[in-house]
Amino acid sequence: MTYSYNRLWKLLIDRGLTKTELKSIAGVSTNIIAKMGKNEPISMESLAKIATALNCGLDDIVEIEKGGE
Repeated sequence: MTYSYNRLWKLLIDRGLTKTELKSIAGVSTNIIAKMGKNEPISMESLAKIATALNCGLDDIVEIEKGGE
């Protein structure tokens, strides 16, 4: 599977927020933001914190595509 957080990065730009501000308002660690920057999977708990902080749905911040088998 491949993960893409491009929707989240666009949302941050649209709202005028930085990744550092996201980290603070969502209460997630720098490591979580770094993993997302590399399109690596993160926990559902972290995704929920981010979605709640931004008042949006999970599909607004992450895309998950099934990879070739």
